[in-house]
This record gives sequence, C-alpha cells and structure tokens, in this order.
Amino acid sequence: MSGKLTTHVLDTSIGEPAKELGIELYQYTPAYDYYEFITEAWTNEDGRLSAPLLEGDGLEKGIYELRFDVGSYFAAQGKDVGSPAFLTIVPVFFGVSDNSAHYHVPLLISPGGYSTYKGS
Repeated sequence: MSGKLTTHVLDTSIGEPAKELGIELYQYTPAYDYYEFITEAWTNEDGRLSAPLLEGDGLEKGIYELRFDVGSYFAAQGKDVGSPAFLTIVPVFFGVSDNSAHYHVPLLISPGGYSTYKGS
C-alpha cells in the first residue's frame, strides 16, 4: 500500500461541509530552515479534495504544514466575522513518520475557532 495525505473541512457553524475552501501544502526543509510550497487545492461539495494532496513516492517522511484559507471562505459565505476577521489562515503542522500510511488531517471550523485531529 502506498501512503497518501488527505483532508476535509467541516463548517461547524452551519453543520455542513466547507465548500470551495482554499488549502496550501508546504514541506519543511531542515537544511534551509524553510517551508517549501508543494501544492494547492480547493474543497469540493463534500468539503473534501478530489484527489490526495500527496500520494505514493510524493509522500515523504518529514514535517508538513497545511494552510487553510478560512478567512476567504467565511467572507465568500457572507458571514460578518469582523474586519479584520479573527481567523484568516489556519496553519496545521504535522509530521509524517511512515510514508506508506494514510495521513488524514480533518479541520473543523467556525468564525471563532477551529479544531483538528489525526483522522483515519
């Protein structure tokens, strides 16, 4: 089995998937103490991505960062979240120790907070 990285986003303020939410993926490069941009994607009608962010040989052991653009998502929903919004970009840092495993990083959001966990 080859490893993969997936995510999904649920908007707990409305109890529905977060549609068309932008996500960027970065990988930490220790030699340069730098997070390198890998890819970007947007959630679909189910709050998921149409394909894994990484899979197979593309998923390497190391430290990653997902950046969820919740500020733009809530603005597009017409929510009055203040100016500037309390949450703009939600960063989630996580490690991949087994590149043959499935890493699922869900995000639960509302205009005033968020939560994440190691999914399955």
